[in-house]
Amino acid sequence: MASISDEIEQFILSVLSDDESVKLSRNDLAHYFSVAPSQINYVLATRFNFDKGYIIESKRGGGGCITLVRISDNKEDILPELVQELDNIDVLTFNRASNFTDRLVRDEVITKEEGDIIKSALSDKALNFPAHVGKMRKNIFKEIVIGLMRR
Repeated sequence: MASISDEIEQFILSVLSDDESVKLSRNDLAHYFSVAPSQINYVLATRFNFDKGYIIESKRGGGGCITLVRISDNKEDILPELVQELDNIDVLTFNRASNFTDRLVRDEVITKEEGDIIKSALSDKALNFPAHVGKMRKNIFKEIVIGLMRR
């Protein structure tokens, strides 16, 4: 059985569909799903963030109105953007690496099977090394992305 967060995510994805952006009202969504607006905030923050290929723009005083923007689906731009993002962080958690990998799969840069292999290689179990795991994971993932750019 799907959780309410899953249902909200699927609804937002269906509204977004093939569009690059969509305007949403947090309050209207909260009312539609009979949840607190904080639940909508949670779904947006965890399932529609930069790592997953989205930017959320909101206006203060806009009655909870936000614009959800899908970051470029242009395959030529995705990998260089990802390398730049990796250069801007010190360590890479497995959760964030998974988000990046899921984005590459969603945008058809890699197959689901390739994504599963990358996730396995970057898992805490595979990198069972006590010090600097996040930094090592970042470097490994960056090299994978650079390798993908070469193909």
